[in-house]
Amino acid sequence: MKNLSTKVAFITGGTKGIGFGVAEAMMREGMNVAITSRTKEAAEEAAKLLNSQSKEGGEAIGLEADVRDFASQEKAAKEVVKRFGKIDVVIANAGLGHFAAVEDLTIEQWKETIDTNLTGPFYSLKATIEQLKVNKGYYITISSLAGTNFFKGGSAYNASKFGVTGFTQAAMLDVRDYGIKVTTIMPGSVATHFNGNEPDKKDDWKIQKEDIGKLVIDLLKMHPRTLPSKIEVRPTTPPSN
Repeated sequence: MKNLSTKVAFITGGTKGIGFGVAEAMMREGMNVAITSRTKEAAEEAAKLLNSQSKEGGEAIGLEADVRDFASQEKAAKEVVKRFGKIDVVIANAGLGHFAAVEDLTIEQWKETIDTNLTGPFYSLKATIEQLKVNKGYYITISSLAGTNFFKGGSAYNASKFGVTGFTQAAMLDVRDYGIKVTTIMPGSVATHFNGNEPDKKDDWKIQKEDIGKLVIDLLKMHPRTLPSKIEVRPTTPPSN
């Protein structure tokens, strides 16, 4: 993708954190971006902020979509095509975490984690695959180092992220003959609002959202013969315990 200014991206969960950082990086390249949220108000407010920051000609729109609902994602994807004419890049970013021992984790928490973090990316690809085929696009999931390293109290989150890592790698093999590139990015600690965190100076040692944004741009600009299909990203120097 040599000229990113002609490209259109669809980002789930793009109102803050990693999704917002990726959208910012894309708009600096002149890309048009659609971000989703479970609420229309949050999506439109984030898109308004992105547009106010943009000086490179890219435009952002905010759409209501629940990644757990295929029809909702399909509707949002159609709205993107109606507004911008196509979809070149999909970032399956929406995610959440419930952390507790198995005996304390509720059925509802398990289901919400799996449906959002694992089924959501599957729906995102299903809803956009025809556009990605036509445009020889790029599909990227945001997994986690928790998708390869398990930890106490993380049964639901580990299962979802191990699952999305495996799903993405298998999907890569399914669609590469169409010219679609597929990557999963597996970040460690990122300075975001995840799990109730409020980013401030205490998070300076963590990966920043703009770091993931730059990584995505580097992937999009990489020569088509080369595919970094699974990328682990971690803070260089985490604080000692």
